[in-house]
Amino acid sequence: MTQERILVVDDEEPVRSVAAALLSRSGYSVTTAEGAEAAITRLQQDPDYDLVLSDVMMPVTDGLTLLDHLCTDHPGIPVVMFSAINDIYVVTSAFRRGAVDYLLKPFERTDLESVVLRAIEHGRLRKQNTLYRHNLEAIVTARTGRLRSTMQDLERSYDITLEAMGDALDLRDQETEGHSRRVTAYTNALAHAMGLESEDLRIIARGAFLHDIGKIATPDAILLKPGRLTPDETAIMKQHCERGYEMVRKISFLREAAEIVYAHQEQFDGGGYPRGLRGEEIPLGARIFAIADTLDAMTSDRPYRKGTTFAQAREEITRCAGTQFDPQIVEVFLGLPAETWSQLRTATELRFSSPSSPGSSALPVAPDKQRS
Repeated sequence: MTQERILVVDDEEPVRSVAAALLSRSGYSVTTAEGAEAAITRLQQDPDYDLVLSDVMMPVTDGLTLLDHLCTDHPGIPVVMFSAINDIYVVTSAFRRGAVDYLLKPFERTDLESVVLRAIEHGRLRKQNTLYRHNLEAIVTARTGRLRSTMQDLERSYDITLEAMGDALDLRDQETEGHSRRVTAYTNALAHAMGLESEDLRIIARGAFLHDIGKIATPDAILLKPGRLTPDETAIMKQHCERGYEMVRKISFLREAAEIVYAHQEQFDGGGYPRGLRGEEIPLGARIFAIADTLDAMTSDRPYRKGTTFAQAREEITRCAGTQFDPQIVEVFLGLPAETWSQLRTATELRFSSPSSPGSSALPVAPDKQRS
């Protein structure tokens, strides 16, 4: 077995010699230093010691100062102080500053061996604990990485499921095909411009994408009716907000997005439905979505009308600030370059023109991520 290495520090040569002889006879590899400065120099050159045994009273730099240095620069090496001073203050100070034991001079061989054995065992256990902690941190880091990867895969599978749900609605209502994807891209761009965190962006994007999911429960005779709806039919159509909310909120990872589904037809002045919410009673994501929804609705062709230009839609949204829309969000909308929206529409249509194309994802991401 490798011998444990001990550094004995004392300004008195006879004490160093006696301690070195006793410890060598007990099987230790002993090195001596005639003072604190010599010990510090030796440790800088060769720090691989299992124990430092140091006197307290030494000229120039005393043992307690050396102890402070060792605890700072070599915290893994246990230190035992020995001295002829039997002063409770000195002993207490040594322990408080990091010594693992204190030995009074003159000492018996058995006392020295006992103290050294305990100190080296203390150091060994401390090293084992440090190694265990480092290994544990490595294991936790590795497993956290695997968990994060798994969660990302799960999140991607969730978004694929959401896309399937949106596609199911598009198959029923071809008049608004692609609306969910476009309005999600617009909503996400606007939310991103407002400086929202990535987690909020994901929630808002999912809420925007699923905003009309409740229409799956709307009868075809009403959903696909080419003409104007009767008051009774309109009342049934308006139920899609609450029906969508009830569907989506049961899915745990969509619980916050469900609030956007519920409130996406509310208006800032309280004139919307289904609850007549006003101002900040309306979830932020729903207030952002309202602008994106109007933008897409106005600029998309319908069988009964031609879509307007983005410039005209921009004017209408500006006119309705404070009534239908949150005026602060309208300001952010107007602060974005006018061509942003036409570019996003084109990019979204190209991106999803072939759903199986490599790199396509279920939900649009923020503009800067699209470029990356």
